Amino acid sequence: MNISSNPSAFAPLQNDSFIRACLRQATDHTPIWLMRQAGRYLPEYRASRAKAGSFMGLATNTDYATEVTLQPIDRYPLDAAILFSDILTVPDAMGLGLSFALGEGPKFAHAVRDEAAVAKLAVPDMDKLRYVFDAVTSIRKALNGRVPLIGFSGSPWTLACYMVEGAGSDDYRLVKTMLYSRPDLMHRILEINADAVALYLNTQIEAGAQAVMIFDSWGGVLADGAFQEFSLAYTTRVLGQLKTEHKGVRIPSIVFTKGGGLWLEEMGALKCDVLGLDWTVNLARARALVGGSKALQGNIDPNVLFAEPAQIEAEVAKALRSFGAPHTGPGTGPTHIFNLGHGISQHTPSEHVASLVQAVHEHSRRMRA
Repeated sequence: MNISSNPSAFAPLQNDSFIRACLRQATDHTPIWLMRQAGRYLPEYRASRAKAGSFMGLATNTDYATEVTLQPIDRYPLDAAILFSDILTVPDAMGLGLSFALGEGPKFAHAVRDEAAVAKLAVPDMDKLRYVFDAVTSIRKALNGRVPLIGFSGSPWTLACYMVEGAGSDDYRLVKTMLYSRPDLMHRILEINADAVALYLNTQIEAGAQAVMIFDSWGGVLADGAFQEFSLAYTTRVLGQLKTEHKGVRIPSIVFTKGGGLWLEEMGALKCDVLGLDWTVNLARARALVGGSKALQGNIDPNVLFAEPAQIEAEVAKALRSFGAPHTGPGTGPTHIFNLGHGISQHTPSEHVASLVQAVHEHSRRMRA
C-alpha cells in the first residue's frame, strides 16, 4: 500500500524539541507530552465523543480523530501530538471484531484460543486501516508544523494478550496458559503480530508520522525469561523492519514497557532511540544504565496530577533533578522527554495539566541556565 506523503506537502516544524531530545541532541527545555493526552479528562474531548457516538466513531472518522488529537495541543503548550487511535486496530483488521462499551474496556468478538483460530491469522491488508493513515495525514496537515506527530502501535505481546483473552484481564490466565502449554501457537501469533506492527508503523510513517512508539503495556506481567522470549524478541523483530528515516528525514522510535524496569539493561540493546519508563523506575539509575545510548521518557506517577499545583511542581522538580543535568552543546548525550509513567487518568483536573506543563518548561529551562 502506498500512502503519498511528500514532506514538502507539510509545513516545516516550528518546535522540534521533542525530535531533538529523541535523538539525544540538546534542547533549551525538557520537552513534554502525555500518554493518552487526547482523552476524557478534557471537556472538549467528551463533547466530541458524544457527537461521534462512540470511541471507534471518533477513531475511524478522519475529522473527529484530527479534532481530538489537536485539542490538548490547542489547550496546553505541549511539545508533541500523538495520533488519536487505539492499540488494538491491528487485530481488529485481522477480523477479530473490536468493540468498546461505554465505561468498559475493549472486547473482541472472536478470541484466538486454539490451533484453528491461530491458523486463520495473517498480516492484515493495510487498506483495512486506511482510516488510521488518513487521520495521520490530516492531523499532520492540521498541526501545520506546530509540534511533531507521534504514531503508535501496541507491541506484538500486548496485542497477543488481548487477542487470546478477548478483552482486558486481571490474571492473564488464558494467554499464559497458551504460553506455557502451547508455546508454538504463541510464537506463531507473535510472529504475525510483529510483522503486522512493523508494516502498520511504516505505513503511518509514510502517511506523515514523525516518530513512532511501541506500547508494550502488558510486558511487565511476564516472568523473567518469558519476557525476553515472548515480548522483547518480538519487539526486536518489529524494530528490525522499522523505517528509521523517510524521504531523508530521521524518524525516531520509542519503546515503552509498563512494568519493564527490571529489564532496562537488556532493553538498552534495542534498536530504538528512546526508552519509556513507568513510575517505578528511578531516572538517575536508568540514565546510568542506558543513558549512554538511549534518550529516556517519563515518568511521574499519573496520580501526582490529583495533588495541588504546588505539589505537582515539587514532583516535577524532583523528577528533573533525578534525571540530572541534560546534554547541552553540540553532538549527542543524555536527554530526557518528560511524560507520565502511564496514561493520564480520565478524572484528572484539566487545570492541573497546565500546572504540570508549565512546571516542566520553567524548571528545565532554569536547569540549563
